Amino acid sequence: MQDILKRLGLAAINAGTSTGQRDFGNLEEQNLISSFSPVDGQLIGKVAITSAAEYAEVIQTAQAAFKFWTTVPAPKRGEIVRQYGNALREYKEDLGKLVSYEMGKSLQEGYGEVQEMIDICDFAVGLSRQLYGLTMHSERPAHRMYEQWHPLGIVGIISAFNFPVAVWAWNSMLALVCGNVCVWKGSEKTPLCAIACQNILKQVLRDNNLPEGLSAVVTGDYKIGQAMSEDPRVALVSATGSTRMGKIVAQTVSARLGKYILELGGNNAIIVTPTANFSIMLTSVVFGAVGTAGQRCTTTRRLFVHDSIYSEVVAKIKNAYQQLRVGNPLDQHNHVGPLIDKQAVADYLSAIEKAEKAGGKVSVQGGVLSGEGYESGCYVRPCVVEVSEQYDIVKHETFAPILYILRYSDLNEAIAAQNAVPQGLSSAIMTDSVRDAELFLSAQGSDCGIANVNIGTSGAEIGGAFGGEKETGGGRESGSDAWKAYMRRQTNTINYSSTVPLAQGIKFEL
Repeated sequence: MQDILKRLGLAAINAGTSTGQRDFGNLEEQNLISSFSPVDGQLIGKVAITSAAEYAEVIQTAQAAFKFWTTVPAPKRGEIVRQYGNALREYKEDLGKLVSYEMGKSLQEGYGEVQEMIDICDFAVGLSRQLYGLTMHSERPAHRMYEQWHPLGIVGIISAFNFPVAVWAWNSMLALVCGNVCVWKGSEKTPLCAIACQNILKQVLRDNNLPEGLSAVVTGDYKIGQAMSEDPRVALVSATGSTRMGKIVAQTVSARLGKYILELGGNNAIIVTPTANFSIMLTSVVFGAVGTAGQRCTTTRRLFVHDSIYSEVVAKIKNAYQQLRVGNPLDQHNHVGPLIDKQAVADYLSAIEKAEKAGGKVSVQGGVLSGEGYESGCYVRPCVVEVSEQYDIVKHETFAPILYILRYSDLNEAIAAQNAVPQGLSSAIMTDSVRDAELFLSAQGSDCGIANVNIGTSGAEIGGAFGGEKETGGGRESGSDAWKAYMRRQTNTINYSSTVPLAQGIKFEL
């Protein structure tokens, strides 16, 4: 890992923050963030917390860079993003391993996350030539109307530990081609991933003689995010995390009439109908429930199974869970890595206890693993709980590999139960019935931002807009027309006549 840290510009325990490498000699321990790997409990590095003075400097530098960046044509901005995508291809293995080691997700998922960054770069390059407006017909003769889109300014990005690099790329690559500059507060649980991404981008900017202020990283706890939310110079705040955090960001940014994008909690369900293909169902359910150790916002947390196939489906899931290998995520033979920290482990244990007290039946036993290879204390067994109804704990998002299974007899009943939670991110139905699939996708069906047929709740592609409804926040990132959130719309009217006719036929004679 030390060689990887060096190649990514990170000294062993002397990582930089917004301004690069720093001398820690004069810094107190309380001004540092220590990054411990959940894989083995080892200290990876220490990162200096961005001070108030440094934050002010970052914002001022970003403002100056924005003035320059708006003069660069969008396709030229896309060229810089293209080069960054190529740089990520070169660093994919190193960055993917760092993601896996610092966050705890499997190595293949770490590589996959970097691939998402590369994919969004490719998408953004094409987008840089497609920031289209509209032309409208004016009701007045010799007038032309059209709309165009302009950049907002500084885009503040607050990301979570579970996707320590990809979510930043979803936001920043679109924001950059749209003409904005970015200030990124990565998770304090995965600070080295953020700085590594910034180091790679800094080199691309230097190679093109571009100002570093186009992108910056600030490091710290919630106070840094609060400063960004309160700062009127930050035109847009895109925040990914818990619903509790998102509500605070929304209230703070709204108080100054700023713009925000929220990607918050999920409590995702799969409905299994009698016509489901069991092979497709099983892979989708198990990966959805245990991938990233249940720490995805799109993790499958609830499974609704029809009465007629309930026993068979539960038996297959129990058998599949017995084959899961929990261990070091850098070993590609393992399916499930650790939770992010011991607080996550405590939350996991508490959720199982609450489900059992409410009447749930544990079908696949959970618990904390110990012994050789599990020294960090963050490894847990994926757990399955059969429940007769959606208890309060079932409606709560626990970031851990706990799958709740419920029976249903009528599809409309299952859809209503799926929708009866505060969150509305991702959903899926397993069926070979066209009628069932179309009902699920209709206005009377899933109320989530993502609704899938015969694929699971996780693993969204960057081509579609990503996000959800209700307490998920309503935001959209990544593909489709999500780019419009990073720009301001302007309507233009040009009068090329020699008179001034007014709209709606109003007469005003002087």
